[in-house]
Amino acid sequence: MTNDDPAADAAAVMDLLAGGVIAQVLHALVALRVPEHLAQGAATAEEVARQAGSHPQATYRLLRAAASLGLLGYQGEQRFALTGPGRLLCDGMPGSLRSLVLVQTGHAHWQSLARFPDAVRQGVSQASAALGADVFEYFARPENAAEAALFSRSMADISGLVTQGAVAALDTTGVSTVVDVGGAEGQFVLALLAADPRLRGQVLDLPHVAPAAEREAAGRGMADRFSALGGDFFTEVPPADLYLLKTVLHDWDDDQCRTILRNCRSAAHEGTRALVVEMVVGEIGKPDFATISDMSMLTMTHGMERDLGEFDALFAATGWRRTKTYPVGAGYQGLELVAA
Repeated sequence: MTNDDPAADAAAVMDLLAGGVIAQVLHALVALRVPEHLAQGAATAEEVARQAGSHPQATYRLLRAAASLGLLGYQGEQRFALTGPGRLLCDGMPGSLRSLVLVQTGHAHWQSLARFPDAVRQGVSQASAALGADVFEYFARPENAAEAALFSRSMADISGLVTQGAVAALDTTGVSTVVDVGGAEGQFVLALLAADPRLRGQVLDLPHVAPAAEREAAGRGMADRFSALGGDFFTEVPPADLYLLKTVLHDWDDDQCRTILRNCRSAAHEGTRALVVEMVVGEIGKPDFATISDMSMLTMTHGMERDLGEFDALFAATGWRRTKTYPVGAGYQGLELVAA
């Protein structure tokens, strides 16, 4: 096959190569709280620099780069304003991705991703090599509590992107008890409890994570219908009418996923349902963020992003059958299961 336009091909590769720098542009924007400084209206680079405590010319160059990415709009005379995507970098904004940016460009992820070629050579996560521990063990260490809290916050923010769509699509007729398996702060199950006052909910997550779910439930006035259990879903899962597994399975390899799903099935009764929320890999060769996310999973975890066939094989091997599939937002799919 001949190369008809090598210059255009080179430009395309250069755009791809810039991905690491673009991630750090996002990192600098949120670390300096530039979106918050612009939240009340357009400002000059010098005005932003005074608020951020940063170098004026360097700040101008950062804002100019952010404008070229569509995160800021340029109004002339060095004045910049937030765009819709830029607003998602603000702290506390509905749908905020600020915590996710800090996690993805933070120590644990960045150090592990630097070893990505080794992940491909060896076919295993590089977190232990980079951090001295599996990523979840790393977050469980007391000295990494702040980074772990940021990771939990980022997962809760992602949950907010998909929860509304999932709750709207999910029929809870006949359901009394819901267990959010690996549910972190409980955003998903608490949204279901808010939508259906008949329900009682529980989060099962690691002991250092579970207290945050209790605080979240109390803050929403749902403590009387909610509990958080510090435990290990590889060991035991409590009984429920409905299990929620949102972005859990992609963290683990097939054997580990089968253990999680079998533990849910062992605690299930006839008619028990489950809702798995994950990205689903689509047709090869078409733009698909799930395949890019899969590269992060390869480097950071023991897991992967999967296509429908791979999910169905896991379900069939563990006593579950997929009954429905539907989009729930932000590129995620809801896979409804029933105990087979």
